[in-house]
Amino acid sequence: MSDHIKKRIKSAITAAIALGVVSASSSLLASGKDQANKDMEKCYGIAKAGMNDCGTPTHACASQSTKDADPNDWMYVPKGTCDKITGGKTK
Repeated sequence: MSDHIKKRIKSAITAAIALGVVSASSSLLASGKDQANKDMEKCYGIAKAGMNDCGTPTHACASQSTKDADPNDWMYVPKGTCDKITGGKTK
């Protein structure tokens, strides 16, 4: 298998995992339970454009990111998940 195909497969798998994490984090946060916030962490560098959870030095708040994987944009993910996502950083 060529390196190009391997990279595309890896990107597709990473995107699928990120979408699952986004869905899980949205469900937990929408539930309004205090425990949800304790079980979540900010993960920088994984948000798709327009899918960030809150503000950065360049914009005011959620859904205002303009590019994919901006290292300043973050989203909530279940604790311990960020380090498993390609490009994800907790700081």
